[in-house]
Amino acid sequence: MQSIRGFADILPDQTPLWREVEQTIRQILNRYGYQEIRLPLVERTELFRRSIGEVTDIVEKEMYTFEDRAGESITLRPEGTAGCVRASLQHGLLHNAQARLWYAGPMFRYERPQKGRLRQFHQIGAEAFGMSGPDVDAEMILLSARILRELGLSDVRLQLNSLGSAEARADYRARLVEYFSSQQAALDEDSRRRLVSNPLRILDSKNPQMQDLIEAAPRLLDHLDQASREHFEQLQQLLDSAEIAYEINPRLVRGLDYYSRTVFEWVTHQLGAQGTVLAGGRYDALVEQLGGRPTPAVGFAMGLERIVALLEDQGRTAVAEPDAYMVLMGEQAMAVGLSFAERLRDEHPALRLLVNGGGGSFRSQFRRADRSGARFAFIIGESEATAGMISVKDLRTESEQLNMSQAELLAYLHDHILRTEDS
Repeated sequence: MQSIRGFADILPDQTPLWREVEQTIRQILNRYGYQEIRLPLVERTELFRRSIGEVTDIVEKEMYTFEDRAGESITLRPEGTAGCVRASLQHGLLHNAQARLWYAGPMFRYERPQKGRLRQFHQIGAEAFGMSGPDVDAEMILLSARILRELGLSDVRLQLNSLGSAEARADYRARLVEYFSSQQAALDEDSRRRLVSNPLRILDSKNPQMQDLIEAAPRLLDHLDQASREHFEQLQQLLDSAEIAYEINPRLVRGLDYYSRTVFEWVTHQLGAQGTVLAGGRYDALVEQLGGRPTPAVGFAMGLERIVALLEDQGRTAVAEPDAYMVLMGEQAMAVGLSFAERLRDEHPALRLLVNGGGGSFRSQFRRADRSGARFAFIIGESEATAGMISVKDLRTESEQLNMSQAELLAYLHDHILRTEDS
């Protein structure tokens, strides 16, 4: 049996780096006052059709949609914002209140698998509700910048754009249709289809043969309404004050229909075609669109597969090996060792201790200890068990084996093993 194409196992030698990334992001979100919300993997299909947009690639081609036994159309979530809005409305989190929320977990899209893009992929997202000013847009960007910085990611660039109001986009849409209609012979198949359904998505085409045509198209920034223009200018001033470097990308439109005004992406050249590491923007109409009161909102999501891939390309690893391996020889040693191991874990929660299982000779147990990657072996034979003693062997140096009492080992752990780990 093999895993389904596009659904990857994350193996034990990979999970320490994943866990380190996730813990870093969670800690930063908590420091900014964002609260965790846990959302279901499956939602009614209508939620995504109404929020993401009927004529987006996600809804048209990429969603895992099926009927349940009651005949209801349900979908594995392709993104997190729609479910977060649904949950916030259902449970009254937005009633006369601001809310800052974050979520994490797998998402599902039927795409062509490649580096940084799988059919099951993992995201962490953050959403802020009830605040309309550019200060919250700036906070989101500063928060995302801190995450990338504290993860140690380099060679990522911030791109910004504004999509303006719905009225401004409608006017711009008409101009865009007029321009691309006059160039139909140069359009590829996807762009011809989008010309009728969603012409702004033509600007997001990755077809190299389309780039000159797209570059010559009218610019949305030239057709913004006054309020959106002022909002975007104030956002840039805030980012300049915070010394956050950015570039304006007038072709940045994002792939979901619910965005308005600010959109942003952190991008890299290190992942080939999948260059977006973290992306988001403002979606002021979505809460009302899904049945709530008019509520301004802004958010972002980051792909963990892409972040981990970037870190691995930079040579980052995380520790998976135990600190120590306990070698036990004899029935009495086994009983004493298992009990003492629990005491060690009680008194030193940071200690990574692996206890030998399945018996074996001293030689075979030391082989297992060496293969585990542990630096130290804690050895208890029948004589040590009887005397309440334990031997400590440094497996990575030629230093002499030490014999000590259990109480002395507790002190030795603090002064030598765990202190070394902290440093």
